[in-house]
Amino acid sequence: MGMCTGADVDEEVVVSRFTEKMYASARNSSRGMVTGEPHTPVRHTWAEVHERARCIAGGLAAAGVGLGDAVGVLAGFPVEIAPTAQGLWMRGASLTMLHQPTPRTDLALWAEDTLTVIGMIEAKAVIVSEPFTVAIPVLEEKGITVLTVDQLLASEPIDPIDVGEDDLALMQLTSGSTGSPKAVQITHRNIRSNAEAMFIGAEYDVDKDVMVSWLPCFHDMGMVGFLTIPMYFGAELVKVTPVDFLRDTLLWARLIDKYKGTMTAAPNFAYALFAKRLRRQAKPGEFDLSTLRFALSGAEPVEPADVDDLIDAGKPFGLRPEAILPAYGMAETTLAVSFSPCGAGLVVDEVDADLLAALRRAVPATKGHTKRLATLGPLLKDLEARVIDDHGNVMPPRGVGVIELRGECVSPGYMTMGGFIPAQDEHGWYDTGDLGYVTESGHVVVCGRVKDVIIMAGRNIYPTDIERAAGRVEGVRQGCAVAVRLDAGHSRETFAVAVESNNWQDPVEVRRIEHQVAHEVVAEVDVRPRNVVVLGPGSIPKTSSGKLRRSTSVSLVT
Repeated sequence: MGMCTGADVDEEVVVSRFTEKMYASARNSSRGMVTGEPHTPVRHTWAEVHERARCIAGGLAAAGVGLGDAVGVLAGFPVEIAPTAQGLWMRGASLTMLHQPTPRTDLALWAEDTLTVIGMIEAKAVIVSEPFTVAIPVLEEKGITVLTVDQLLASEPIDPIDVGEDDLALMQLTSGSTGSPKAVQITHRNIRSNAEAMFIGAEYDVDKDVMVSWLPCFHDMGMVGFLTIPMYFGAELVKVTPVDFLRDTLLWARLIDKYKGTMTAAPNFAYALFAKRLRRQAKPGEFDLSTLRFALSGAEPVEPADVDDLIDAGKPFGLRPEAILPAYGMAETTLAVSFSPCGAGLVVDEVDADLLAALRRAVPATKGHTKRLATLGPLLKDLEARVIDDHGNVMPPRGVGVIELRGECVSPGYMTMGGFIPAQDEHGWYDTGDLGYVTESGHVVVCGRVKDVIIMAGRNIYPTDIERAAGRVEGVRQGCAVAVRLDAGHSRETFAVAVESNNWQDPVEVRRIEHQVAHEVVAEVDVRPRNVVVLGPGSIPKTSSGKLRRSTSVSLVT
């Protein structure tokens, strides 16, 4: 299994340009990754990571893992995830980061879900490390081959085998809310194409840039953007875990200051939280954030008001407004679709809200009932986009419809419980499920998800608008308002709003919040919610990356 077929003299061996460049970076780069902040920082050069990966590859070979095998990984620390990923790619195997149990997780339920995923990807083995070793007996009991990172690192090093461009490198579990798992298949060709395109879009300077990240490796932004990419190019990386960030939000600022970080990324909600902490807990001049040139905001809708708030909160620390760069991406395109141009900062497209809702056209307007949307920049190299209406017609610039994408970084498809499902149609187009438009200058703007849009009297009402309005009410917890579509598809479709408040047990406060939320929502979208529900903290379901799970919130409001 381990040897690449077609290695006869007369046949050309197709080599993965992704791994070739990654190994070359290990040989030639003096840079590396710092992990273990804030307590025990340790730095490994990419050459050292590569040597550790060769030992892991040796252990994998001994365990019978070879070309085309799928392997699940349950590890929390980037210092181990980097060589484990590279070791798997040396063997021509694919990596699936399994969803990680938290201290609150019911281990029996987690095991059931995880076994479903392991079965779906037909995992040859699961690699486990701290802090998840408690899961080992649970997995072994089910007859799964469990390998530990320690055991693999203690193996004899071996050389990589030949791997093809279209062999799988990653199977990225989606945070879909349907309960039935699916994994996006990402090939070596996909990664290389998107990495090279991001290099251009981000004006990446391998000699000067320092990437700082706390994003989880079980997410595409953390795994691809802030682990695989710096390892591929041989660039400097400082990486902590989401747990470190949640424990101390200002650690992010401290690391940017300490390591003169130039690049970082996070979803909108994390920047909103960061701005709040900077205001409340940091003294002006305590951190220097002026080195930051590329702070990408992606993975969820970018809220212009939150970006403005971050710019304002970051001013006393030297944060440059033009460094905050909204972007668009998804696991199905490996990672990135479009980046705001470097140095452009937030560019807002202000449009007539009524025409957007009723005519599905984004008509620029500065007075009357307008809506401010963040532009997400031009498409990256090797990607093309089109916007399609309900009848399959291609829309002109500023026509709102479903965004479809095509290009070398687009995944071939999904692994599901029912087998493989292609992601592309016969012409190579991938339907993103996002509603949006393209401006005259070719910049992408996303309005919302097709499945979440509430249609009332022929108007498109976007849940993000309702949620933003509800979030303005005093006593509503930040980022904890969800709009839920009711009677979807009926002629009298409607919606409800659920919000979290620390005062959820105070009847007087609850009544005030319900009344004010309804008032704000009417002012924003000109429609009254069927009902408003005030809940305690932690009630609204979210994905592992903090996105609202709208479809699973229905039970909260009915």
